[in-house]
Amino acid sequence: MASVGVSNLHIAKLLTDNKDGVTYDTPKKVAPSITVGMVPTTNSNNLYGDDQVVSADTTLGPVELTLNTTDLPAGIEAEMLGHTINEDGVMVSNSQDQAPYFAVGFSSKQTDDGKELFVWLLKVKFRVPDSNHQTKGENVEYQTPTIIGSGIPRTSDGDWRYKVKSGDEGVNQSKIESWFTQVYDKSTAEAPASTQTFNTEEETTDSTI
Repeated sequence: MASVGVSNLHIAKLLTDNKDGVTYDTPKKVAPSITVGMVPTTNSNNLYGDDQVVSADTTLGPVELTLNTTDLPAGIEAEMLGHTINEDGVMVSNSQDQAPYFAVGFSSKQTDDGKELFVWLLKVKFRVPDSNHQTKGENVEYQTPTIIGSGIPRTSDGDWRYKVKSGDEGVNQSKIESWFTQVYDKSTAEAPASTQTFNTEEETTDSTI
């Protein structure tokens, strides 16, 4: 299904990710998004026997995530990269700064059926972006910020992404409505109500001879 846009770009800091479970901070909206690009990498290994492939194994590598937005507020950028904002409002970037992990969420409308795709990438670390500043000419050329991160599976459960399309059969619409208020937690999944009906009337047998 083709998409016609991207919006609702959010990040949520990953607070804990271990054998005891996972916790996130409250999601924050980044800025109006222009593009969100995801490029998963896979590692494939083939086992050969009798001059042919007899077994193939594929493992997921890092997922490269590219975010292009209309703006990247200083407070958001500093948080994403582990920098600080001092008392004068100046962003201080230190060689010892360590970027934390984040969940990254967004939505994308679909062309044909009017539904909307909702996504959370669950563990992403961003790196310092390139910077390009160009003099103003006769034609306005916008220089918009782009930041790139690498996504990996969570330590606690191996999950790396959650996605759902609104309006699909079996989708809990309450989870769609709260998608950006907190990172989706699969442990709260509810089994769909059963639609099976039973005939409770007692069967009668005609014993007339």
